[in-house]
Amino acid sequence: MTALSVNLNKIALIRNSRDTRNPDVPAHAQQCIDAGANGITVHPRPDQRHIRAQDCFDLADMLKVEFNIEGNPFTGPRASDRAGVSDYPGFMDLVREIRPAQCTLVPDGDDQLTSDHGFDLTRDGDRVAPLLEELKSLGIRTSLFMDPVPEQIRLAAQVGADRIELYTESYARAFEAQENHEAVFAEFVAAAEAATECGLGINAGHDLNLHNLPLFATLPGLLEVSIGHALTVDALQMGLIEAVRAYQLALGKGQ
Repeated sequence: MTALSVNLNKIALIRNSRDTRNPDVPAHAQQCIDAGANGITVHPRPDQRHIRAQDCFDLADMLKVEFNIEGNPFTGPRASDRAGVSDYPGFMDLVREIRPAQCTLVPDGDDQLTSDHGFDLTRDGDRVAPLLEELKSLGIRTSLFMDPVPEQIRLAAQVGADRIELYTESYARAFEAQENHEAVFAEFVAAAEAATECGLGINAGHDLNLHNLPLFATLPGLLEVSIGHALTVDALQMGLIEAVRAYQLALGKGQ
């Protein structure tokens, strides 16, 4: 069955709007786990706009389920501009110290509101390959954030990734508009088939929600979905525990 990893970025974003620990990130992680989440995901950006470096250490100290840290491996250290918030140590240094179960590399930048494209490995492959090798030497499973392009996915296997995370916004937008979403889903099926042929595991995430997830969960070989924004929005109405349970049901569990 496909694992559900809950992304806690939006929980941290709410907290950061005040000088407080409320909502408490580890406490909400535990609620997700108690409700049946299979893992926890965070994306600590260097501006620390939501998840902060210290959150990653706090979560690592308490998590008994899979911890997935995602981010741009080329971002270096940055001094914090907010009192009481520790400096950002650089993505790779953060991961080296924590050694999460999985590290998902994402080619995002400060000017992006959120991640909005996968790696172009014809350009970045030579830079990414040694980082993947190092992460694997530390016992960390590696994943690359990728668009559903079979040629690029084959390159992900060549540079040494263990898995890919398919960037699913195009599917989510097509599903919401009910315009050609089956054809768009077929593109993801082709991408998944290419990944499987290359021996890559398949993760997915971005704008997946309770409406579009049941179809996407039928993707061949899908191992894990990472969901944060929509799940947090649903939690405002139904509560966090019930939201996690609803997403597990959308994945076909407990039915």
